[in-house]
Amino acid sequence: MSKSKIFSVFLLVFFILSSLLLANEITVKHSLGEAVVKKNPERVIVFDYGTLDTLERMGIDIIGLPKSNLPAVFAKYNDEKYENVGTLFEPNFEKIYGLRPDLIIISQRQAEVYKELNRIAPTIYMEVLGSDYMGSVRKNASILAEIFAKKAYVESELEKIRQATAQLRERAQASGKNALIVMANDGNLSVYGPGSRFGLIHDEFGFAPVDEGIQVANHGQSVSFEYILEKDPDYIFVIDRAAVTGGSVSARQMFENEIIKETLAYKKGNIIYLNSEIWYVASGGLSGTFTMIEDIASAF
Repeated sequence: MSKSKIFSVFLLVFFILSSLLLANEITVKHSLGEAVVKKNPERVIVFDYGTLDTLERMGIDIIGLPKSNLPAVFAKYNDEKYENVGTLFEPNFEKIYGLRPDLIIISQRQAEVYKELNRIAPTIYMEVLGSDYMGSVRKNASILAEIFAKKAYVESELEKIRQATAQLRERAQASGKNALIVMANDGNLSVYGPGSRFGLIHDEFGFAPVDEGIQVANHGQSVSFEYILEKDPDYIFVIDRAAVTGGSVSARQMFENEIIKETLAYKKGNIIYLNSEIWYVASGGLSGTFTMIEDIASAF
């Protein structure tokens, strides 16, 4: 065989092998960069509980996650078979390196250490925007579906979410009722409006905001009980931060006072206490989104 033929065969084999390799990889672009990830990775570390939620619903297992303040819905991950890889804000880089992960998935709380984690293994930043919660859920779930070959299943689940959201929005808008979103934090109060981290209650689920002027801020706008009475919303949706992070006063205890008892929502039994673990630390996943829809639908 001539040298030219040998070279041609070599090029052909190289092309075939390269094509097979590329077919087994996916390039994921995100707001912090991009990652080349092999399909169906087996050694996955997750720092984002919304992603963990979706992976669990898809039947995908992981090898490690931060176990401090783990939401009760993820209690099974306290098992020693799952490695504790630090906290939500302080990853244990040495342990993560030793676990030789194929993929690391993070969210906003780990954004500052993205570069360090990306040096260890391909790292994807999953972002959930308060201004476009459902769009974020669809985007993130679709990325995971492509990585783990679950496209048909995820598309089906997203369609169920779309239908449930549409039905809830129709009921909320038809009721003509307004609402106020309140986060109780061990004696302190803050409120959230459209476009905020909890704003999907208005933006997606259809409840009109009782106050159009609420500042959009990660920790909400600080208010008093007198403010709530002054606005006097038809519904009050309450997230209890202290129930998640720890505290001495629960949201229910806080709202059993003479000022709140004068509100229309209290008198009509329209103070709705939400699943705070999901809303505060584990939103953005498929199961969690169904829970959020059910929480708001319970108003009816």
